Amino acid sequence: MDKIKEQFRDTFPGIVADTKAFLKENADKTIGEIKVGQLYGGMRGMPALICETSKLDPEEGIRFRGYSIPELQQKLPKYPGGEQPLPEGLFHLMLMNEIPTEDQARRLSNNWVRRSNVPVHVFKAIDALPNRTHPMTQFSIAIMAMRTESEFARAYQGGVHKSEYWDATYEDSMNLIARLPRVAAYIYRRMYHNDQHIEPDPKLDWAGNFAHMLGFDNDEFKELMRLYMTIHADHEGGNVSAHTVHLVGSALSDAYLSFAAE
Repeated sequence: MDKIKEQFRDTFPGIVADTKAFLKENADKTIGEIKVGQLYGGMRGMPALICETSKLDPEEGIRFRGYSIPELQQKLPKYPGGEQPLPEGLFHLMLMNEIPTEDQARRLSNNWVRRSNVPVHVFKAIDALPNRTHPMTQFSIAIMAMRTESEFARAYQGGVHKSEYWDATYEDSMNLIARLPRVAAYIYRRMYHNDQHIEPDPKLDWAGNFAHMLGFDNDEFKELMRLYMTIHADHEGGNVSAHTVHLVGSALSDAYLSFAAE
């Protein structure tokens, strides 16, 4: 078991207990009115998801676990010689509610490298589409093609107890995060660089490797990608994507189905 999963496993019972206590005390409370116009407008303005990982304030901007972007730029681990935070560090912060050490961020980078191998049939599914296909359509199809690797689907079919759903969901989520840059870069190079693809560099961090596979192999762009991926990693619970993933997942769909839906 990898270190961050082991740490999360040990923390998980406390999270479950806190959630149950919160629900017991607040389940019957009303947090807003629902108007007919909102229902016709796709739930616009309706609070639909409790989110602990980030909050978007109209005055202060977004905060992740209470930290502003400038604070994260100062506190989160950085790539050797770099100045911008690593997305791996923010992932650890959102999952564990603590600022990670440089060693923890580096281990997470290595973890994603080990998980990043994309099955050949996924690339074949992309290549079967016309080049004019919208990039997001190609991306969604690739995610669905990767569902053959779903740990949750296998565990659920095998009758796993619901108390263990988190384990397979964790595996699917980590595998998706690790593989998505490879898929996105493949689609980009297919559409805009005549199918001239660039192999991943396992020595690089997650965002730096994404920049490399896109074809931007200078340090400035890699730093920009690290910052970009950090500040776009979460967008509180009220946006369409977060709500969709939560809604689809609540029907016992795996991470691949949930993520493709958004």
